[in-house]
Amino acid sequence: MKAARPGSALPRFALGLAGTRSHALHAPPPHQPFGSAALHQNSQPSVTPTTPKAPEPMPMPLPRRGGEQRLAGARVVRTSLPRAAPRSPRRVGRGAPLLSHAQRLTRRRHSSEQVPPEPEQADFRSGKWLQERAGGDARDPQHTPPARMGSRQSYQDVHLLFGSEDREDLLGLITRSMISLPAVNTCTQLPSTVPKQTSHPECLYRQTFQAFSVMLQSLVVKDPHLENFDSIFKQMDPWLQSNKDHERERATAIMAQVLKCLSCYLHLKLPLQFQRLGHLVAVMALLCGDPVKEVAEDAAEGTHYLLHITLKLKYITQDRQNARSLRETLKKCRELLEHYSIKQFYSCPFKIVQVFEVFLDSQELGQFIMTTLDSLKSLPHPCTQQIAGELLITLVRFAEARFEKVPEIIGVICARLSIITLPTVRQQIVNTVSLFISRPKYTDIVLSHLLCHPVPYDRHLAELWRTLEVELSNTTWVLWRLLRRLQKCHDVATQEKMAYVAVAVTDALYEVLLGNKFRAAAFRLFPQLLMTLLIQIHHSIGLTMSDVNIPSGLYPVQGIPMEVSPLCFAMQATKTLLLRTSCWQEFSIMEKNNGWTLLKGECHLQGVFLLANSLLERSHFFAYKIMYLLVPLINRGNDKHRLTSAGFFVELLKSPMARRLPRLYSTARLKDWLYEENKLFRILALRGLHNLVRHREMREDIKGAIPCILDSLQETDERIVLLAIQILMKLVKTLDSTTLATLMKILFSLFGDVRHGIHRFSMTLFGASIKAVRHTDKKCVESHVLESLVPLLLFSQDDSDEIAKESRQVLTICAQFLKWKLPREVYCKDPLYIKPNEVRRVCKFFGEKSKGKINILDQTLMYSKDPKLPIRRTAVLFIGILSKYVDPSELKMKGIDWIENDLRELLHDPEPSLRIIASQALFRIQRVWNESESQIRVSWLRKLCGCLHT
Repeated sequence: MKAARPGSALPRFALGLAGTRSHALHAPPPHQPFGSAALHQNSQPSVTPTTPKAPEPMPMPLPRRGGEQRLAGARVVRTSLPRAAPRSPRRVGRGAPLLSHAQRLTRRRHSSEQVPPEPEQADFRSGKWLQERAGGDARDPQHTPPARMGSRQSYQDVHLLFGSEDREDLLGLITRSMISLPAVNTCTQLPSTVPKQTSHPECLYRQTFQAFSVMLQSLVVKDPHLENFDSIFKQMDPWLQSNKDHERERATAIMAQVLKCLSCYLHLKLPLQFQRLGHLVAVMALLCGDPVKEVAEDAAEGTHYLLHITLKLKYITQDRQNARSLRETLKKCRELLEHYSIKQFYSCPFKIVQVFEVFLDSQELGQFIMTTLDSLKSLPHPCTQQIAGELLITLVRFAEARFEKVPEIIGVICARLSIITLPTVRQQIVNTVSLFISRPKYTDIVLSHLLCHPVPYDRHLAELWRTLEVELSNTTWVLWRLLRRLQKCHDVATQEKMAYVAVAVTDALYEVLLGNKFRAAAFRLFPQLLMTLLIQIHHSIGLTMSDVNIPSGLYPVQGIPMEVSPLCFAMQATKTLLLRTSCWQEFSIMEKNNGWTLLKGECHLQGVFLLANSLLERSHFFAYKIMYLLVPLINRGNDKHRLTSAGFFVELLKSPMARRLPRLYSTARLKDWLYEENKLFRILALRGLHNLVRHREMREDIKGAIPCILDSLQETDERIVLLAIQILMKLVKTLDSTTLATLMKILFSLFGDVRHGIHRFSMTLFGASIKAVRHTDKKCVESHVLESLVPLLLFSQDDSDEIAKESRQVLTICAQFLKWKLPREVYCKDPLYIKPNEVRRVCKFFGEKSKGKINILDQTLMYSKDPKLPIRRTAVLFIGILSKYVDPSELKMKGIDWIENDLRELLHDPEPSLRIIASQALFRIQRVWNESESQIRVSWLRKLCGCLHT
C-alpha cells in the first residue's frame, strides 16, 4: 500500500485517532438488475489498466483488519456468501482513484445543493473491487450499459424516496424486501423462467445488496443529517436484532457502511443529536458480541464510526461553561481509544460501554439499559445473553448515579428474571439491582418496585432478595430503609385493613435474612428488627390475606393462595432473625416453652415476656441494646405497637442496667400506665414495678404508687391482683400502720376467693402484714387479726394442701400477735369432722378466747354457704359446737331463728355428710337454746321464791 496522496487528509474530530480506521465512502461498482446480460458472461475479463482523467483528493487510507481492504458495496455482498477469490490486481492502476458512474451521476445532478463539499472517494487499493463484480469488466463496453442502468435505477429510487410523502413506508418496504430474502444456501435453483446461464444466486444476491447499500449511502450523501439516519436506523433496527443469522449479518454490514458514510459526510446543522443514541450504542454493542464472526466484525467497525460521529457531536453541543468537564471527558476517551482497537471492540464488547458512557446523558443511559434488557427476552444464542449481562453491569458500575428511569429498569429486570438461564448472567442481573439499591439516591425507588409483587415471592424474586450483592458499608443502609417501611405502617392509627406493603416487607426481610449477604447488618440492626417484627406479629394475629389491602390486579385470576397469611410471614422472619444472629439458645427456649404458639395467639404478651427473658439470660448485649432503643420510642405508634414494646421493656427492667435509667423513663412512666383505661397497660405497669422493686435503691420511688397499687387489689382481673400482691410483699415492711390496716382490710375481703392464687397469696400477704406491724401500732390492727381467726381456721380444712398449709401458718402468726397458744389439734391434717373430740377442744379454745371480742358464731355461719364442701361442712360442724361456748345473753338478744333457717336449708343439700352434720348442729343449737331458756326460768323462779320468802 502506498503512502497517502496529496489532499488525502481527513479532518479529525476533537481527538487525534492515529491508530484507528477511517474510510471514505466506498463507491459501489455498477449495479446490474436481475437477469442482466452482464451476469451471464463466463469469459475472463481482459486486464487492461486504465488511466483516470484527473486525480481526486482522497483521505489517507488506514490499515484494515487483518490487512484486508474492503469496499462499501463489497462488504454487503459478503453476506451469507463465500468470498470470491481475487483476480489479477494489475487490472487497476495504482494511481489516483476513479469515480464510479454513480458518483459522477450524483455529482452532475446534485452538485449545487445535495453533494457536500468533501470529495467522494472509492477505495481502489485492491483488485477485489473488479473481481467482486460477478465477472464483469469495467472497461468492457458490453457490460457498461447494463451496469449504468443499475446505478441509474438506484439513484432514481433515492429521488423517489426523497420526493415521496410515504417515504418511511417505502423505505421500510424496500428494507424488508431486501433483508428478509432467504439465505443463499437455501436457494438451490432459480425459477425456470430464468435462463440457464443465470443460475448463480451468489452473484444476484451480491449485486442486489450492493444496490441496496449504495441506495442507503446515497440517502446519507444526499442529506447527511441525523434525522435522515434516524429514519434508516428505525427501519434497520428490527433486522439488527433478528434471530436469523443471515438477516442479522446483512443488516449489520449495511449499518456499518451507513455509519461510515455518515461519519465522512456529516452536516453539522440542527438537530445535532441522535434520537436514540443509547439504543443505537446498545444494539451495536450487543452485535459486537455476536457468535457469528462476520456480524461481530461489521458491528465493531460500525461502532468505531459511530464513536467518531458522537465525538464530533458532543464536542460541538457540549456546554462551554463546563469546559473542564469536557476536557476530562475527552481525555478519558482518548486514553481508552489508545488501548482499544476495533478488534478489541468485538472481542470485548463491554469495553464499548467504557468508551461511550461518558457521552451518554441520563435519557440515553436509560435507552441503553432498556435495550440491553429487552434483548434478553429473545436471544438467538446463549452467549449473547452473557454479553448483555456484561454490558448491563458495566454500564451501571460506571454511570450508576446518572440514571433517571430506574423504576422502569427494575421492572424490566424483574420481568426478565424467569427467562435468564445462565447462572452467571442471573448473578450479573442481581448485581445490577444491587448497585442501584445500594446507592441512597435509588434505594427507596428500587425497594418500592420490588415490593409491588405478589407474596410469597416467586423463586426468581426470592433468589434476587437472597443474593443481593451489596457492599458491607451499604448493607445496613439498605436493610434500614426496608425496615423503615414496615415501621411506618405501625406508626399510623389502626386501620380496617393491613397495608399490603407491611406484608411484602415482612416477606422481603425473611428472604434477605435467609441469605448470607446481610448477616452483619442484621447484627447491627437486631434491636430494631426484632421489635418491629414482634409488633408485626401482634398486628397480624387473626388476620388472613383477605384482611390485607391488596392492590388491584396484583394477583392472577386464580386469586391469593389460601395457605399464606400475614402472620406466617412475620413468624418466619422472626425465627430467621434469631437463627441468623446466632441466638440458638433463645430459639430453643421459645420452642421448649411453647413460646411461638404464645406469640401468635391471645397470649401474645406472654410470648414477648418469654423471649425477653431468654435474651436477658443468654444475650445480655442484645437485651441492653433493645432496652435503650425502647426508652425514647415506647409510647409511639398505635396500641398494638405500644403494648408489644412496653411488654418487652418492662421485662428488661429486671436487669441491673435498669437502675441507670432516669426516673422519667422508669417509675414515672409506669405510674402513668397504672391509670390507663386499657387494663393491659395496667398489667404491664404492675409487672414493671414488680421488676424494679427488686432493686432496693428504687423502692422509695415505687412507694409513691402504693395507693394505686392498693386499688389494684380490688380489680376483677386476676393478673392485676396477683401482681399487686407481689409488689406489696416486697414493700410491706416499709409501710406505716395506717396503710397496713387498710391493706389488711382489703386482703381479708379476698379470703375465700374462688381464684386459687388470689386466695392463697392474699393470706400470705396478710401474715406478712401482721409481722410488719410495729409493737406500738398493734392496737390499730388487732381487730383485723381477730376477724381473720375463724376464716383461717376454716380454710385450714381446704381440700387444697397449699391453701390449708398457708392458713395454718397465718393462723399461727395471728396467735403469736395475740399472744395465744393454739391447741395442737389446729395443726391436724385430717378432716376435723371425723375427729369430734379434737373439734370440741378447738372450738372451746376459740370460743373462750374470742368471747366478748368478736361474734364468732356469726362469722362461722357466713361460711356455711361457701362453694367448697370441706369449708361448708367444717363451718356447720363448728356452729353446733361453738353454740355451747357462746354467751347466752347474745343468743337471747338475737334469737336462733336466723341460725335455724340456714341450717334447715342445708338439710336438703345433696351431700349426705353435710345433711347429717347440719341436722346435728340444728339439734345442738336448739338444745343450747332450750337449756338457756330453762336456766332463765329457774333463775326467775328462784328470784320469785326469794321474794315470797322475804
